[in-house]
Amino acid sequence: MSSYKDVLLFIDGEWQAGAEQRTIQVVNPATEDVIGTVAHAERADLDAALTAAKKGFDKWKSVSAFERAGIMRKAAQLLRERSADIAQLMTLEQGKPLAEAQGEAMSAADIIDWFADEGRRAYGRMIPSRIPGSYQLVIKEPVGPVAAFSPWNFPINQVVRKLSAAVAAGCSIIVKAPEETPAAPAELVRAFADAGVPPGVINLVFGDPATISEYLIPHPVIRKVSFTGSTVVGKHLAALAGQHMKKVTMELGGHGPVLVFDDADVETAATQLATFKLRNAGQVCTSPTRFIVQRGVFGRFVEAFIEVTRKACVGDGLVEGTTMGPLANERRLRALEGLVEDAIAGGAELRAGGRRIGDRGYFFEPTVLVGTAPSARIMSEEPFGPVAVLNAFDTIDEMIAEANRLPFGLCAFAYTKSAKTSHRVAAEVETGMITINQIAIAFPEVPFGGVKDSGYGTEGGAEALDAYLNLKYVSQLDI
Repeated sequence: MSSYKDVLLFIDGEWQAGAEQRTIQVVNPATEDVIGTVAHAERADLDAALTAAKKGFDKWKSVSAFERAGIMRKAAQLLRERSADIAQLMTLEQGKPLAEAQGEAMSAADIIDWFADEGRRAYGRMIPSRIPGSYQLVIKEPVGPVAAFSPWNFPINQVVRKLSAAVAAGCSIIVKAPEETPAAPAELVRAFADAGVPPGVINLVFGDPATISEYLIPHPVIRKVSFTGSTVVGKHLAALAGQHMKKVTMELGGHGPVLVFDDADVETAATQLATFKLRNAGQVCTSPTRFIVQRGVFGRFVEAFIEVTRKACVGDGLVEGTTMGPLANERRLRALEGLVEDAIAGGAELRAGGRRIGDRGYFFEPTVLVGTAPSARIMSEEPFGPVAVLNAFDTIDEMIAEANRLPFGLCAFAYTKSAKTSHRVAAEVETGMITINQIAIAFPEVPFGGVKDSGYGTEGGAEALDAYLNLKYVSQLDI
């Protein structure tokens, strides 16, 4: 098994400690043991990263898209070759089962490959001119150095979308990766560095999130900001970026509604949704959370859903057979306990789970609440854990109204055999992503982003690259 080594900053092509040698402890959520440290960036380190990013951009923007793609493909291959070792580091620091961790690393390699090719297709266009002898062109240019901020729930996949899009477009980047899960994103950066990305193009820092964001975002070197995290923080950072006219992509919180209609294949829906709900212990922004089930199949759906959750094997992600690991930190444990207690106090029926498992490690039972009042906190606050809220409704109008009740709009799910119903749901549910009769989210080639308080912009699909490019109109008259 890979040993967990202390994680350093990566600035201008060099792995290094912070200017003041400060570190932050990294804790294994399955054991609560300190397994290592990560370097803490100071103002001097951020200044060095900014200088490096400017220098790296000046060089990288002149490298052809064809050559950039070749280097990226090499990085993807290195990531695949190292995926088993990287997965063990990820499981140690984040908790998810080893199979999920390796799947994340392999998926990241696919994302790199896809953006590598997409960068070669960042086409401009020619516009027919109304002036004789004149040419009108639209060309795309890299926006400049990027500041990217990513969370701990997917230590590689939340970074790789930002990093790959920036590098493919010809930008340089400073990644502020999560302090709780630093080793996995560091190994992603190492793959790019070993593949031949020039010094300064990719920089990696850790430290106090507020201090780093408040310094990097307004800095004149930074021309683009990408953030994944909570809506509250996202709104603050978007406002800060707006004051300085920076391009912004925001992938924020969700509260995934699930609409299950009377004509659905109930058993298939319950199996797919319960399995997806327990992925990464429910710590997924696109996780299904509010289950809006038509009354005619409500009882069957509840029983089928609970049956799947009962089969979950909760434990250390490094232990063979584990299907759900611990929560990533003690904060999530306390938050879930509070949400479940509040729901029960308001009249919800606890049908499964609801408690911490053991007294060591941040393990929480897969939990099912039925009949939860709309006023309960969990009906409006994203639980970000293995807790599902199941409620019965009568009509499609009521179900769509409930799906749209909250200000979030990241992801939604629906199950029905009716084409008419599926078309109406697709048209009327306010969401950036919706998947009907299947779970089909986050492939490299499809958009990934939300609407309303869930943010704006996309980190997937052809549109994702546009956020890292500026349009320039060129009009030339032959003389």
